[in-house]
Amino acid sequence: MNARATFTHMEDGSAADWAIIAQDFAQYAALLPDRILAHLRLLDGDFGGFPVDRLTHSLQTATLAHRDGRDEEYVVCALLHDIGDTLGSYNHADIAAAILKPFVSPENHWMVEKHAIFQGYYFFHHLGLDRHLREQFKDHPQFEQTIEFCARYDAAAFDPEGETLPLDFFEPMLRRVFAKPRQTIYARPDGSMA
Repeated sequence: MNARATFTHMEDGSAADWAIIAQDFAQYAALLPDRILAHLRLLDGDFGGFPVDRLTHSLQTATLAHRDGRDEEYVVCALLHDIGDTLGSYNHADIAAAILKPFVSPENHWMVEKHAIFQGYYFFHHLGLDRHLREQFKDHPQFEQTIEFCARYDAAAFDPEGETLPLDFFEPMLRRVFAKPRQTIYARPDGSMA
């Protein structure tokens, strides 16, 4: 059995307690790519009425971005953009963005975080919603990037006959992007991890 902290309230935690927690945290955090891959697999077979299941959609989105020469970080963002569908039925983009935030550029994070609003351009009007909701962001530096992401990759990735590279193809990219966070509250001033 692993050592455990002894406090019952965080204010009573000692340096020894937090050393135990930090060691466990490092080991647990190292397995984040495995948990992400497992969660992506939950999208397999979940069609939600779409022409392809959610995993295929995610893989096709990433495949299109990869074939278009996008860098690994962008491709991983494309792969994970809908990972929040299982738990965030009403805010899936926020969940994907939260997972990616420590590991990607602010520009790619914003694109993933806002993609659901931008994707609405293609269907909101069919549901009695405002398809131009994205226009509230027209002055944002990532406005055009997010329009392009939706048009070229996300909206175009519902083809049962479309090229769909397997999850195993993207796994090394995902592991590289998630190897070390760029920004986290758990980084010391010298850049080392707590």
